[in-house]
Formats: sequence, structure tokens, C-alpha cells
Amino acid sequence: MSEATRTSVTLPGFLGLPIFQPGWVWLVGAGPGDPALLTLGAAHALASADVVVYDALVDERILALAGPDAQLEYAGKRGGRPSPKQADITLRIIDLARQGKRVLRLKGGDPFVFGRGGEEGLALVEAGIPFRVIPGVTAGIGGSAYAGIPVTHRDTNHVVSFITGHDTTGGVTGNIEWEALAKGSPVIVLYMGLKHLGEIATRLMAGGRDPDEPVAVIARATTPAQRVLETTVSRAEADVAASGIEAPAIVVMGPVVRLRAALDWLGALDGRALTADPLGTRHGQKKTGS
Repeated sequence: MSEATRTSVTLPGFLGLPIFQPGWVWLVGAGPGDPALLTLGAAHALASADVVVYDALVDERILALAGPDAQLEYAGKRGGRPSPKQADITLRIIDLARQGKRVLRLKGGDPFVFGRGGEEGLALVEAGIPFRVIPGVTAGIGGSAYAGIPVTHRDTNHVVSFITGHDTTGGVTGNIEWEALAKGSPVIVLYMGLKHLGEIATRLMAGGRDPDEPVAVIARATTPAQRVLETTVSRAEADVAASGIEAPAIVVMGPVVRLRAALDWLGALDGRALTADPLGTRHGQKKTGS
């Protein structure tokens, strides 16, 4: 492609991105925090929307990508704090669409991964509102990667389970087979589970989980305020309390956490020396610096 051609094309047209039509709702994932993880589809939606109904964990720098005339409506839900009810949020986006607005429902992470995007989509179908889904990078994958933890690795696991730490009542999720999870999933990624971390760890250990298994708690993942606490299943609750780490956070349990000693690329930028063989499977390797 010539330089003249490259400078003459517009990104949406060049990529074949869909037109955001009036009266539509787009359910869009904003990623876990870092604007660099926003998809091109999400950026296009922000630039095109008349109204952006956004969640609590959407970074302000992402909202700044909305068009100059776009209306921004906060619809954040945070545990333990006054929050809009889900039914009210759903009714609001339906009402805005019926007004002929281009409605962007912007959610942290991915709308279909513990984001209640499925519930909103079902309500839109029932109301006869056309919609589109634009997935986003979910925190369990993106946040783990920013902590230097791959959720799968061929030397450790071929299975990973993503679970939520609470149900609609606010208590520990009751319909999980904890023993089966403890024995069957080498790696577990826990969303929204900090409040009940002790009880969850107890249930997993009762199901056969090794109390000394490594755990990483990743708070405010992918943002400048990211913190990572490395601990174990048995000590997780006490260590979180002592550290002062607060939600939002994800928790990774399993042998992949050991890989952080080698793959903490953000830590390496700050001078951390990385260990080339954290699992003891690559003989003859030496430590490498950043």
C-alpha cells in the first residue's frame, strides 16, 4: 500500500467496521483498565455513540474517546456501596434506544464474562431492540498477563476455571462443586472474591486443594495502581488483610503463579531480576535481568 493510500483511508471504512445505527444498543467490553487493551471495535463504538452508559471500572481515559457530543451516564455497581439496580440500568438502555439514540453499554472487561451482558441482551431481545456485542479483554486473562502470569502453560495445566466469588445474594456462590473444582482444575481464576476469599480457600482445601499452593492476588489490574500479592491458599485471607489490598481484584490459584518469577515483565521494567527456570524444567538456564 502506498503512503498516499495509507493516509487517505479512514479506520472504520478500511477495516469494515459496522455502522452504529440509531436505535441500536451495543454491548461493549472496555477491557480490564489499561486503554491500550481497548479493541478497535470498542474505540469505534465510543466515537459513534450518542449515549455511553458505563460501569464503575471503566477508565476515564477510555471515556475521553467518546464523541464531543456524547452523553455519559454512570451506571456503576460496586459491592457494599449504593449502586443502580440492574433492572433500572436495563430499562434505561431500552428507553434510550427507543428514543432513537445510539446506545453504548460499556462494561469493564468483557460483557459476557461475569458482566451481566447476557441478561441485558435477553432483555433487549424481549423489548425488540437490535443489538451488537463487542467482546473485551477480560480481567482474568489480561490482569493475569499484566502480573506476569499466563493462565495456561503446557508444563503446568491444560485446564483453567474462571469462577465468581459471590452470587446474586452477595454470599459465596452456592452452586459450585467445590471438591470437583479443587481436584479437577489445576488453575482457578477467581473474580469478585476478595470478601469471601477465606471461606473459598477453606472449601477448596476441604476438597483436596494443597494449602501450600501458590496464589496471586492482583488488585486494580492493568492500571497504574496495580498491586500483586503472592501468597498461598492457606495464608491468602490473612496476607490480604495484612497487606491492605482492596477490591477490585482477581485471584489466581495454581502452579502458573510460579511463572511470575520469570514473566513479571512490568516488574522487570522497574529493575526486577527475572528467573529463567521458575518451574525447574529448563536445565542450564541462568537468571536474566530486564
